[in-house]
Amino acid sequence: MTRISIAIDGPASSGKSTVAKIIANELNYIYTDTGAMYRAVTYLAIKHHIAFSAETELVDLINQNPISFEQMADGQHVFVAGQDVTSDIRQPDVTRAVSEVAAHSKVREALVAIQKKIGEDGGVVMDGRDIGTAVLPKAEVKIFLVASVSERAQRRHKENLEKNIPTDLEELTKEIQARDEYDSTRKVSPLKQAEDAIRIDTTGKSIQEVVQEIKEVIQQKGYSLD
Repeated sequence: MTRISIAIDGPASSGKSTVAKIIANELNYIYTDTGAMYRAVTYLAIKHHIAFSAETELVDLINQNPISFEQMADGQHVFVAGQDVTSDIRQPDVTRAVSEVAAHSKVREALVAIQKKIGEDGGVVMDGRDIGTAVLPKAEVKIFLVASVSERAQRRHKENLEKNIPTDLEELTKEIQARDEYDSTRKVSPLKQAEDAIRIDTTGKSIQEVVQEIKEVIQQKGYSLD
């Protein structure tokens, strides 16, 4: 069986990480959450009191603190220099600043190099904002997920409450709108649908419905799910 690369892109809370994990698990592929890598750098910047505008220092943090993933009983965990930061990188202060950190070209270059290495042998599902355009431009399957701002805000609000992270829905809606604008207009690798990506609107759909649509795309392109 040909082990392909699957790129899943989309704006914040469009459901890409959730469905990417399921697809990877069902195909026995590696799952790579690229957003978690940018969050890890942002977390390190906050921890070490590095300004979000200090590009060189941010790249130094990447070089000095290896980012790794480990599959555990309760899902994938993110480690920085051996420390489990899975919950730390989902805190509101990280969420608010991650787009600013991710906008630096040198930061993206450093992380994209790592991501490309992970994806070079196939058998990978990778999600983010520029996977199909910058990280895995030759991916056999490219998906671009979208959803209404209100639905995405409600999803993130629900996730935060489940993780005991206090969140105001109205404030969250504004943050997502602002992040959409920032991610779509930044100069380096903006959020953009690849020309050969299949667009799927997840508004009002269950996770399993979206997973099924992606599986159908994979099969329509001639690849096996076995």
